Amino acid sequence: MGAGPLSGIKVIEIAGIGPGPYGAMLLADLGADIIRIDRSTGVNAFGQGPGAEPPADILARGRRSVAVDLKHPDGVATVLDLVATADVLVEGFRPGVMERLGLGPDVCLERNPKLVYGRMTGWGQEGPYATAAGHDINYIALAGALEPLGRAGEQPTPPLNLVGDFGGGGMMLAFGVCAALVEVARSGEGQVIDAAMIDGAASLMTMTWSFKHMGIWSDERGTNMLDTGAHFYDTYETADGKYVSIGSIEPQFYAELLRLTGIDPESLPKQMDKAQWPALKERFAEVFKTKTRDEWSEIMEHTDVCFAPVLSMDEAPGHPHIAQRETFTEVAGLVQPGPVPRFSRTPGSIERPPPHVGQHTDEALEAWGISAERIAALKESKAIV
Repeated sequence: MGAGPLSGIKVIEIAGIGPGPYGAMLLADLGADIIRIDRSTGVNAFGQGPGAEPPADILARGRRSVAVDLKHPDGVATVLDLVATADVLVEGFRPGVMERLGLGPDVCLERNPKLVYGRMTGWGQEGPYATAAGHDINYIALAGALEPLGRAGEQPTPPLNLVGDFGGGGMMLAFGVCAALVEVARSGEGQVIDAAMIDGAASLMTMTWSFKHMGIWSDERGTNMLDTGAHFYDTYETADGKYVSIGSIEPQFYAELLRLTGIDPESLPKQMDKAQWPALKERFAEVFKTKTRDEWSEIMEHTDVCFAPVLSMDEAPGHPHIAQRETFTEVAGLVQPGPVPRFSRTPGSIERPPPHVGQHTDEALEAWGISAERIAALKESKAIV
């Protein structure tokens, strides 16, 4: 059991991929005791079955893995026994799958009325798309969050799977679970959380909707202040083929940008003259190509330009600021982002590396009150591995 702010909270995670595991990882990092129910038959998303070496899937860190056959009645009964003493269950199947397994919210809440039952899907539990397959790119597309992303004259650019799977998905799931735990402490009653990536992605666009209603957002991609339209909010290539980022929105920050680039303010049109932004981008591009990324860092770091070098994944952990804050850590030889956010009294931690399927079956079940005799019988029937 971890020492973070969620220490003592017991969570059942029905293993999936992407946003569900990320949400569970956030809970585990903050101290929740999580049993991850992995499939005892077949292989996981990385082609590994029970007994395989632990994957480098750091999304699975901090949990104990129990391998269960959810098509075996004794396997389902075992999960329901765990539900009886759990605080939370999270799952990421399409709508109806958990019901067909006999582990739907009605059954689980009947067994444990205080249970928080978190459901992670792309399209949500109802609606015309609810049962269709999809991925991050599809959810953010339908939510209106993909169309604005990209440069002028180019097609929309998917921002990896950060907006749907993780920002709009797993993080919203974890947020919902924590909120529901606060509420159940008051009411004594559990409830179901419908965490849909399409809803979360739409929520992340709230400020952009504000800009649209204010009349300061153009539907033409790549022409706005925050979507690479502005010369003072973009990335620029440097002399060594690397990049720097500039976010000099406020007048005082823009003035500092001009001072440190050596550009005469008197030679420029007004900062917010959108008609001049394309020409100004060309001028800034020429200036930034005169020095290397490190040279610009030497000039602009620790100033009010709103500047940072664009670092690769390999470079980021070694940057002095990130290294001092210990933003990244290493567990079992795997460099990875550390727990967030930070707490003054009850800091989170990574309790264990990613498990292989079924690595903790005996240990975890015993810790949650399943007797050794019952575990032996379940193994004999192949309900667990």
